[in-house]
Amino acid sequence: MSGTGARHGTIVDRRPSGGGLSGALGSYVVRDDQDERYYTFDYRQIVTEGFRTIRTGEHVRFYVSAESPDRAEFVIRLDQPDPAEYYR
Repeated sequence: MSGTGARHGTIVDRRPSGGGLSGALGSYVVRDDQDERYYTFDYRQIVTEGFRTIRTGEHVRFYVSAESPDRAEFVIRLDQPDPAEYYR
């Protein structure tokens, strides 16, 4: 993890491809609430007990990757949806 500590942001976009080593995985874009910078990540970086999915507009906590400063890692959803509402 980067030495900058936890950051908070909002998911602003989901792209059907572009993540992972081969670029075949869906990727997400998070905007940092503090400095309004954009960071990308794929579903492997979502820390969850359930499905690894996030919707646009959700609030998250994340760390900036030490290896790649434009990537987010250890993304944690802060707004856990009601399952009945989520799967309508």
